[in-house]
Amino acid sequence: MEPQDTPSETVHPPRWSLDSIYPGYKSREYKQALLKLAEKLKESEEVFSPAALEGLNPGDWLEKAVETANSLRGTFENLYAYAYARYSTATRDPEALKELGELEKAELKLKQQEIAFRNTLKLVESSIDSLLDSNESLSNYRLFIRESLTLQSRQLSPAEEDLAADLNRSGGEAWSRLQSTLGATLSSVWNPETGETRTVTQLRTMAFDADRDVRRKAYTMETAAWKSAEVAVSAALNGVKGFSHTLNSRRGYTSTLDRALEQSRISRKTLDALIGAMEESLPAFRKYLKAKADILGLPVLAWYDLFAPLPVQNSKQQRSVGFREAADFIISNFATFSDELAAYASEAVSRQWIDALPREGKVGGAYCISFPESGESRILSNFSGNLRDISTLAHELGHGYHHHVVRDLPPLHQDYPMTLAETASIFSETLVAEKALEDMDEASGLLLMESSLQDSTQVIVDILSRFYFESELMQRRADHELSPEELCSMMLDAQKKTYGEGLDPEQLHPYMWAVKGHYYRPELAFYNFPYAFGLLFGLALYGEYRRNSSGFPQKYRTILKDTGRLNAVELTKEAGFDIEDINFWRSGLSVIGGRIETFVRAASALK
Repeated sequence: MEPQDTPSETVHPPRWSLDSIYPGYKSREYKQALLKLAEKLKESEEVFSPAALEGLNPGDWLEKAVETANSLRGTFENLYAYAYARYSTATRDPEALKELGELEKAELKLKQQEIAFRNTLKLVESSIDSLLDSNESLSNYRLFIRESLTLQSRQLSPAEEDLAADLNRSGGEAWSRLQSTLGATLSSVWNPETGETRTVTQLRTMAFDADRDVRRKAYTMETAAWKSAEVAVSAALNGVKGFSHTLNSRRGYTSTLDRALEQSRISRKTLDALIGAMEESLPAFRKYLKAKADILGLPVLAWYDLFAPLPVQNSKQQRSVGFREAADFIISNFATFSDELAAYASEAVSRQWIDALPREGKVGGAYCISFPESGESRILSNFSGNLRDISTLAHELGHGYHHHVVRDLPPLHQDYPMTLAETASIFSETLVAEKALEDMDEASGLLLMESSLQDSTQVIVDILSRFYFESELMQRRADHELSPEELCSMMLDAQKKTYGEGLDPEQLHPYMWAVKGHYYRPELAFYNFPYAFGLLFGLALYGEYRRNSSGFPQKYRTILKDTGRLNAVELTKEAGFDIEDINFWRSGLSVIGGRIETFVRAASALK
């Protein structure tokens, strides 16, 4: 990949096109989809009603109900994904916000019908075992049907569930939008002489700058900007977590974490094994951070040094690359594994399925979103041209490939948990990094390895700090609302516990609770450990591929295809792994440990 100091994309930024989904809110296609959703909601009222059982045997009713649930979910998710994609690239657009709000109203009705389905399903529960054993069509939906019965046992009364869903629009979701909007628009004056401003998202991307003074200035301005908004953001966090705690308690969950485990389709034994292995690995990561500090000539890294580029000379792999060059680099490495994977990535680039660069009003971070009826996906990133951005793009394209693999399945089988959602993304990211390392010169390889270790540190060390923080947050929120000072103190404690001597304890990031939008998802708490699960499971799959590449791409494709049909324990057992055993997670971490040892040796050679 040749260096490109001034990417052409800065003149013509690659932005996604959503026209193949719907040409616009006022288009005939979008309006027809809204009418179709209204019709499906009306149809579901009849099909999911107990009265629908009259004159039908349980099997016939359940087949019809599953068919209706598939159609309803596909139509709604296609519309909602479109509205969210429009909103996330233009958070100040009142039309985007209005359409998102209208679909959230429709979601209330959808949730009402899901509750009605579960309640009617409960009436035929005594027939379920025999139906699942004798009816091949229904047996394919064993997980969905079993989970529906479990959720029914947790439900409040229909009136209470209706009220909770309605209040969520003006409560949990509204607080979430507040944090998202602040994150997209909060800014500081970067240059007082010219009046140039930088959003907090733009300031965070400057953590990759080679100049430490620039990194320090961006970090100082970013934390100051979040401090200026801390009252509003802490109110949002208290609102979201208070809302979640109240609902989960009333639904009979012992804790919000128990619900997160249920949503992730893993056992508590699995989580304990995962967290235990992550804790064991912390000394190795601190060793990596110390080695990086040595290369940078620092006694210890500050928070703003975590993503600092290495001062490696004579490298073909320079810091700044254009988006197109990065995409070609990824596609060529995908091709060494699977023609289908490479073809998908090429299609995503050529058909404008990626919105690449940061801009005002666009949310930070990166995500991939799918459109089940259209059979397409879209990727949002904030590409700035550094190595980690290449890794992030490969990660999101992995998500897109996962969507591609399941695109012809019924919508209910396209719904997989967070834990398994990270499998394809991590595998793709690892594939690009490992294949690239094989072909690079020593200096370039060191840069790419360091980029990989940056990511691994985030997914293991930082994710563990977020898990500690959220565990403490949920415990305290049950008792009282937390002040910004208390939240900052908790976050610093969590970071000290995981980063330890690897970072300067006086220069951490107290406002990461404000930065990370994952904390503000009222229906999806603990959006942290699934990333570690995905990283280590993805590494295990990559290790299997390296040991036995023959036929593996098809085996891998089958695993991805079944992520919406089996729970995590069942799926991984079919792949030959026991995720409830800590040794499984240690094996994945050993791969990272080997990279750390290689990096430390290289760092010593540079002294």
